[in-house]
Amino acid sequence: MKYFAFSSFFALAGLVVAFIFLGGVNAAYIVFLLALLEVSISFDNAVINAKVLNTMDEKWRFRFITYGIPIAVFGVRFILPIVIVALASSKGFVEITQLALNDAAAYAALLSEVMGTIYAFGGAFLLMVFLEFFFDEGKEISWIKGLEQNAFVVKISKINFIELFVASVVGIILLGISQDISIGIAYFIGLALYALIRGIDNALAKTGAKSGVIGFLYLEVLDASFSLDGVIGAFALSNNVFIIMIGLAIGAFFVRSLTIYFVEKKVLSEFIFLEHGARYAILFLATLMFVQIFHHIPEVIVGSVGMIIIVIAFVHSVIHSKANRK
Repeated sequence: MKYFAFSSFFALAGLVVAFIFLGGVNAAYIVFLLALLEVSISFDNAVINAKVLNTMDEKWRFRFITYGIPIAVFGVRFILPIVIVALASSKGFVEITQLALNDAAAYAALLSEVMGTIYAFGGAFLLMVFLEFFFDEGKEISWIKGLEQNAFVVKISKINFIELFVASVVGIILLGISQDISIGIAYFIGLALYALIRGIDNALAKTGAKSGVIGFLYLEVLDASFSLDGVIGAFALSNNVFIIMIGLAIGAFFVRSLTIYFVEKKVLSEFIFLEHGARYAILFLATLMFVQIFHHIPEVIVGSVGMIIIVIAFVHSVIHSKANRK
């Protein structure tokens, strides 16, 4: 299909480069696995991206693909982890970059040392993505009605900033359990960033203005929150930064292609519970990120949980649609 033509070409090129220059069949196979890991973890990201892109004009949709790809591939999946490691250690950005390129095993070890703060930041942002949707009084469709429409939820949904309050309580609990101030700081930075982006977006919406910049920024931070888990998990498969970059880049391209496909084919309108499934998948991913601050969870589980939830939502959407037609 035309939506996946360039992604497929890029994937083929990446596999060829890995095969010729990075280690033959073994390298190409790891690139393939990394691409699958990225897509499985970020599939729900594509659904939410599509929801946001539906509110943006063609110009910003185009920029999401053209400008967003290098940001997603190089900025989020290569530079951002280096910045995080540099900030959390006594080493400089250049030194960490050289370490990533020349001694990937040592870089992976440093990244592993700060993964608690990475998970706290990403998990906080993703938790807010779910809570804002869950407590949205304007939701016209409910999927799990016993959970989303019970009297208690309906009542507290009327409280201003209830999602921020709930997320703050989670952060305090996380800080109490971890007894690590850096985790608390990272968590509340994630909350603050989400609140800032959505606050600006809501303020512009009330004045009748539209800002593609804010939507674009929201999508990029959302992408970063999803990809952090994939970047860390990638080192379980390879210590070669170039293999990791190629594999995750292929996955990122396919996620973007899926997003455009969902928008132009109006998939979210046809399968009405798909967004709900994506939001619950995000909740589970955020929860797994918090758990991984203390205990490692195999990447296959992290990737599979979200996919399973979305498949269930998709099947339920199909059943619901057929029942309505009858």
